[in-house]
Amino acid sequence: MTAATPPESGATSDGSASACARPWPLRRRSRLPSVSFALGVVSLASFWVSGLGFVLGLSAVVCGAIAASRSGAADDEPASLRALLGVVTGVAGIIVSAIALFPVLEYL
Repeated sequence: MTAATPPESGATSDGSASACARPWPLRRRSRLPSVSFALGVVSLASFWVSGLGFVLGLSAVVCGAIAASRSGAADDEPASLRALLGVVTGVAGIIVSAIALFPVLEYL
């Protein structure tokens, strides 16, 4: 009794291509659009912490702008949408943080 070994060429015993064989190499996708969106959401959630929402919003805008300017994001529609949402939520976090900071400036 011998164990059957799978063929090395990526084809199954009946000659059809296996699910493991990929005709093209996998491209590594950028995480920058997701990071931008996450930073924007956290900046909106932390607007009440003096300065933290502003800094996180600014970093979300920068990450989103870099991610949107890359050529890989132009081909990947969900990534470009996440980058745009990161910029929008980052700007919203900056605005809300600035509005929340104005009453505190009186006491600084």
